[in-house]
Amino acid sequence: MSEAITRSATTGPDLLASLDPLLREWLPRQRWFAGKGRPVTDFSLVAATELLPITTQLGLYHLLVRAHQPALQGPGDCYQLLIGVREALPPRLAPALIGHVDRGPLSGRTVYDALYDARPAEVLLEAMRTRARIGALRFDRDGNGSGDGSGDGKGAARDDGGGEGEIPAGLVARMVTSEQSNSSIVYGDTFILKLLRRVVPGVNPDLELPLALARVGCPRVPAPVAWIRADAAGTTDPDAELNAEDSYVLGVLQPFVRGAADGWELALRELAKGEDFSAEARALGRATAEVHMALARALPTVTLGHAQLRPLVDGMVERLDAAIQAVPALHPYAPGLRSAYEALADLAAEGQTWTAQRIHGDLHLGQCLRSPSGEWSLIDFEGEPSKPLAERRLPQPPVRDIAGMLRSFDYAAHSLHPRSPDWAAVCRAAYCAGYAETCGRDPRTDPVLLRAYETDKAVYEVVYEARHRPDWLPVPMSAIHRLSAPG
Repeated sequence: MSEAITRSATTGPDLLASLDPLLREWLPRQRWFAGKGRPVTDFSLVAATELLPITTQLGLYHLLVRAHQPALQGPGDCYQLLIGVREALPPRLAPALIGHVDRGPLSGRTVYDALYDARPAEVLLEAMRTRARIGALRFDRDGNGSGDGSGDGKGAARDDGGGEGEIPAGLVARMVTSEQSNSSIVYGDTFILKLLRRVVPGVNPDLELPLALARVGCPRVPAPVAWIRADAAGTTDPDAELNAEDSYVLGVLQPFVRGAADGWELALRELAKGEDFSAEARALGRATAEVHMALARALPTVTLGHAQLRPLVDGMVERLDAAIQAVPALHPYAPGLRSAYEALADLAAEGQTWTAQRIHGDLHLGQCLRSPSGEWSLIDFEGEPSKPLAERRLPQPPVRDIAGMLRSFDYAAHSLHPRSPDWAAVCRAAYCAGYAETCGRDPRTDPVLLRAYETDKAVYEVVYEARHRPDWLPVPMSAIHRLSAPG
């Protein structure tokens, strides 16, 4: 396998031209494609690397492709694609089909999403194992769990010895088929590789934060074993060239533990059985506090006074105003919702300050894993992918993560019928109590800050559900009713 990947070559735009008509149909149908609802008008090639030379049986290309769409500000989203090439697809790969090429260098061949195929997926692991350099691609790893921080593995990933140790050869690969915004591959029940689908140049928190946490010995986050990146200087992307000191983080390899369950599935299972989840919620609160404390040790913190908090409050108000325009059902609640933000601004004007630090950024039950031994881990530090990378890396009050988790308990309680608001209230209280047990600060002792961030999250949820899942709209609207009520 290693012999094959050393025979690499960078391909030209002719390859993209041959794939263009197929990608225009296939790409918008993928769950991880961000520009749904608008046609793709053009593609531009950021980087293309041949990982396996085309033979009569199998070829493999790694592509970074920018999709251009009408009414889209900026240069368009950049996507990572692993394109397999065969004369014909075996039946087992039918779900991976992209199409049959009728022009250009691949004419007469069939192309498909190679992540569904064990052999191409194993090429990636071998490249990480050998620290390969192939075209613009860099396959790195660090046996001490450290690095420069320059990474959605749902399922069973957690820290199992950190980044220490070697990557054994010959692990069999299988794709995790339940992915949404990214893709994951499991290798022999030993590692899980999260491959980012939509990528931007810069320091990605999905690698940066787990590496920082590994340096301070935090056991609650899986330590990266290896990672894949593309040097900006080795691409044809003009936006990347402006930030040549950065690179595209393309994937992160972490330990895998069979049998771990994500918090969302676990909560729904216990709720359906009528079982108490408060002990798990309390343990999850302790785990969250451990991660926050470790991040505060690993990376700088800042103090938020009136000058620093005002822009945060203004952003909340702007999001509310935009949400009211998008979802008129919010209009009757607007005064009460604005009061949540104004109360926070008033405290800051009176001289109260808060500490901001790096946080998870998109914390909910689905971003947490419980191992068979009962230990909780936090995963997926990418933050909200829709937000700019620079914004995702800003220090923020830890209560933003806490508000996200509290909303997640509410969602779980409303997912089954009859609904269980009391279940959510018990879990919310237990989570906050567990958090306080570890860090000494109960989020409920700062109710103004907590209410403001929970309100901001609920407003976001209303817009999302109205656009994508109208049947779920009553869930955040019930929170809006509660949060807009006079204190």
